Amino acid sequence: MKLAVVGGGSTYTPELIDGFARLRDTLPITELVLVDPAAERLELVGGLARRIFARQDHDGKIVTTTDLDAGVEGADAVLLQLRVGGQAAREQDETWPLECGCVGQETTGAGGLAKALRTVPVVLDIAERVRRTNPDAWIIDFTNPVGIVTRALLQAGHKAVGLCNVAIGFQRKFAKLLGVAPSDVHLDHVGLNHLTWERAVRLGGPEGENVLPRLLAEHGDAVADDLRLPRPVLDRLGVVPSYYLRYFYAHDEVVRELGTKPSRAAEVAAMERELLEMYGDPALDEKPALLAKRGGAFYSEAAVDLAASLLGGGGSPYQVVNTYNNGTLPFLPDDAVIETQAAVGAGGATPLPVAPVDPLYAGLIANVTAYEDLALEAALRGGRDRVFKALLAHPLVGQYTYADGLTDRLIAHNREHLAWV
Repeated sequence: MKLAVVGGGSTYTPELIDGFARLRDTLPITELVLVDPAAERLELVGGLARRIFARQDHDGKIVTTTDLDAGVEGADAVLLQLRVGGQAAREQDETWPLECGCVGQETTGAGGLAKALRTVPVVLDIAERVRRTNPDAWIIDFTNPVGIVTRALLQAGHKAVGLCNVAIGFQRKFAKLLGVAPSDVHLDHVGLNHLTWERAVRLGGPEGENVLPRLLAEHGDAVADDLRLPRPVLDRLGVVPSYYLRYFYAHDEVVRELGTKPSRAAEVAAMERELLEMYGDPALDEKPALLAKRGGAFYSEAAVDLAASLLGGGGSPYQVVNTYNNGTLPFLPDDAVIETQAAVGAGGATPLPVAPVDPLYAGLIANVTAYEDLALEAALRGGRDRVFKALLAHPLVGQYTYADGLTDRLIAHNREHLAWV
């Protein structure tokens, strides 16, 4: 089995490699290709990857290349984990929206739109090259904003499934709090990428006992602290929102916070410099503890599970993925991309039936889906008016003066990445 990772020079990659090594019985990789245009960085990551495989007695071959076409040729699955513009672009995404009094964040709001505009054309070009080289390959997208990018891939006819680590993170945290195995925890996870709620926590499968009320009663303070939301908010909602919902539920508070401290991008950039220095140490043969602070926790296990199921292996029967709605949420169009529990197999992902969604959540889901429609249109066709309309539709913007100012700033900070500019 051959897998290719586009963006293989990412500092995330050793997390992925560690999962591939530990879970080789689930996903028996014979060749893993790390593809990245940054040759020097790629060699540092590739060297550590080979040492991790050797330490764990994995006999798969690890290849590094800057040649995308050669890297994906013959691959059974291609994982996308790229960041167009690097941490420098992320730093901008997190700062210029604050000038207009809006949240600066890399996957939602104005910063998230900027990332989508930079990313969608690049991902579609990569996917077309994958299709020409190997039309049967699955594309697993971990590149943010996952919902918009996955929708672009699916609408272009690619064999694609989107993946995020939020759900598996909740699964692992809840399992630990409840004292059960993660595989025993089934989430009623509903919404869009980075806009989801856990409405039930079931033990043993989709029809199992819902222990969410007990979880909140016994461990609500710990869950609230993780989300940085007040405990009474969770008690009143009776659900566990994704931590990205804090940008919506406490927008003004978050804007004030972000204006008083270094950006997350600056923190990550410093962390990446330290990680790359570690990766260059020939004695290092395991992922360093610092990597846990970088983000992407449990990404490797989610990726292995998804790839194994898509490629006919031993993955879990149900997984939280990003895929077409196809009637699952009746208030959304069929071609909206939702994030939900799905049955995953060689034919792809089929969402499980979802209980009716409370208007409190359905309204926001529908609003952000409309924004994503407009964002994808702007990413595919360009134009200042399309960018303005997408920003005006976003619930974190929503005022024409903000949308105008943000449009000008977005274009000014992203000229080199937007062909239509």
